[in-house]
Amino acid sequence: MQQRGIRGATTIERDERELVLSATRELLLALLASNPDLKTDDIASALFTVTDDIASAYPALAARQMGWDLVPMMCAREIPVTGSLPFCIRVLIHWNANKRQDEIKHVYLREAVQLRPDLKRP
Repeated sequence: MQQRGIRGATTIERDERELVLSATRELLLALLASNPDLKTDDIASALFTVTDDIASAYPALAARQMGWDLVPMMCAREIPVTGSLPFCIRVLIHWNANKRQDEIKHVYLREAVQLRPDLKRP
Protein backbone atom coordinates (compact mmCIF):
# COMPACT_ATOMS: atom_id res chain seq x y z
CA MET A 1 0.00 0.00 0.00
CA GLN A 2 1.18 3.52 -0.76
CA GLN A 3 1.10 6.47 1.56
CA ARG A 4 -0.21 9.82 0.34
CA GLY A 5 -0.30 13.23 1.94
CA ILE A 6 -3.43 15.31 2.18
CA ARG A 7 -2.99 19.00 2.91
CA GLY A 8 -5.45 21.45 4.31
CA ALA A 9 -5.54 24.83 5.99
CA THR A 10 -7.96 27.32 7.45
CA THR A 11 -7.90 30.51 9.47
CA ILE A 12 -9.61 31.93 12.52
CA GLU A 13 -10.43 35.56 13.35
CA ARG A 14 -8.75 35.57 16.78
CA ASP A 15 -7.12 33.17 19.18
CA GLU A 16 -9.94 31.57 21.14
CA ARG A 17 -10.13 27.93 22.12
CA GLU A 18 -13.54 27.26 20.58
CA LEU A 19 -12.59 29.04 17.34
CA VAL A 20 -9.51 26.83 17.00
CA LEU A 21 -11.52 23.68 17.65
CA SER A 22 -14.51 24.55 15.45
CA ALA A 23 -12.32 25.70 12.53
CA THR A 24 -10.25 22.52 12.78
CA ARG A 25 -13.39 20.35 12.84
CA GLU A 26 -14.74 22.23 9.81
CA LEU A 27 -11.45 21.65 7.96
CA LEU A 28 -11.28 17.94 8.82
CA LEU A 29 -14.92 17.40 7.84
CA ALA A 30 -14.25 19.15 4.51
CA LEU A 31 -11.22 16.92 3.92
CA LEU A 32 -13.29 13.81 4.68
CA ALA A 33 -16.08 14.98 2.35
CA SER A 34 -13.59 15.74 -0.43
CA ASN A 35 -11.87 12.36 0.00
CA PRO A 36 -14.77 9.96 0.65
CA ASP A 37 -12.50 6.89 0.77
CA LEU A 38 -10.54 8.37 3.68
CA LYS A 39 -11.23 6.30 6.79
CA THR A 40 -9.75 6.92 10.22
CA ASP A 41 -8.23 3.43 10.24
CA ASP A 42 -6.23 4.32 7.12
CA ILE A 43 -4.65 7.46 8.60
CA ALA A 44 -1.02 6.74 9.47
CA SER A 45 -0.59 10.08 11.25
CA ALA A 46 -1.54 13.74 11.19
CA LEU A 47 0.61 16.80 11.74
CA PHE A 48 -1.06 20.07 12.67
CA THR A 49 0.71 23.41 12.68
CA VAL A 50 -0.42 26.82 13.86
CA THR A 51 1.01 30.28 13.42
CA ASP A 52 2.63 32.03 16.40
CA ASP A 53 -0.57 33.98 17.15
CA ILE A 54 -2.48 30.79 18.11
CA ALA A 55 -1.91 29.39 21.60
CA SER A 56 -5.36 28.72 23.08
CA ALA A 57 -5.84 25.09 21.97
CA TYR A 58 -4.20 22.19 20.19
CA PRO A 59 -5.92 21.57 16.83
CA ALA A 60 -5.43 17.81 17.34
CA LEU A 61 -7.97 18.01 20.18
CA ALA A 62 -10.70 18.66 17.61
CA ALA A 63 -9.69 15.48 15.76
CA ARG A 64 -9.77 13.53 19.02
CA GLN A 65 -13.26 14.89 19.67
CA MET A 66 -14.25 13.56 16.23
CA GLY A 67 -13.15 10.04 17.17
CA TRP A 68 -9.58 10.01 15.86
CA ASP A 69 -8.53 8.40 19.16
CA LEU A 70 -5.95 5.98 17.73
CA VAL A 71 -4.45 8.28 15.09
CA PRO A 72 -0.94 9.45 16.03
CA MET A 73 -1.04 13.26 15.93
CA MET A 74 1.32 16.09 16.70
CA CYS A 75 0.95 19.85 16.84
CA ALA A 76 3.76 22.31 16.07
CA ARG A 77 4.43 25.96 15.29
CA GLU A 78 4.87 27.27 11.77
CA ILE A 79 8.08 29.07 10.90
CA PRO A 80 7.31 32.78 11.61
CA VAL A 81 7.95 34.11 8.12
CA THR A 82 7.47 37.87 7.83
CA GLY A 83 4.20 38.65 6.07
CA SER A 84 2.78 35.14 6.38
CA LEU A 85 -0.93 34.51 6.79
CA PRO A 86 -1.95 35.15 10.43
CA PHE A 87 -4.17 32.94 12.60
CA CYS A 88 -3.63 29.96 10.31
CA ILE A 89 -4.14 26.27 11.15
CA ARG A 90 -2.61 23.73 8.79
CA VAL A 91 -2.79 19.95 8.63
CA LEU A 92 -0.85 17.25 6.79
CA ILE A 93 -2.56 13.86 6.93
CA HIS A 94 -0.52 10.79 6.00
CA TRP A 95 -3.02 8.44 4.34
CA ASN A 96 -2.39 4.76 3.61
CA ALA A 97 -4.19 4.54 0.27
CA ASN A 98 -3.70 3.19 -3.21
CA LYS A 99 -4.46 6.51 -4.87
CA ARG A 100 -2.67 8.55 -7.49
CA GLN A 101 -1.52 12.03 -6.44
CA ASP A 102 -4.12 13.60 -8.75
CA GLU A 103 -6.90 11.71 -6.94
CA ILE A 104 -6.14 13.40 -3.62
CA LYS A 105 -8.26 16.46 -2.82
CA HIS A 106 -6.59 19.10 -0.68
CA VAL A 107 -8.79 21.65 1.10
CA TYR A 108 -8.10 25.30 1.88
CA LEU A 109 -10.83 27.26 3.67
CA ARG A 110 -11.47 30.88 4.62
CA GLU A 111 -8.42 33.14 4.18
CA ALA A 112 -6.20 30.09 3.65
CA VAL A 113 -7.45 29.79 0.06
CA GLN A 114 -4.74 32.30 -0.81
CA LEU A 115 -2.06 29.77 0.18
CA ARG A 116 -2.91 27.54 -2.77
CA PRO A 117 -5.00 29.45 -5.32
CA ASP A 118 -4.15 26.76 -7.87
CA LEU A 119 -6.29 24.21 -6.00
CA LYS A 120 -10.06 24.17 -6.24
CA ARG A 121 -12.15 24.54 -3.13
CA PRO A 122 -14.38 21.61 -2.09
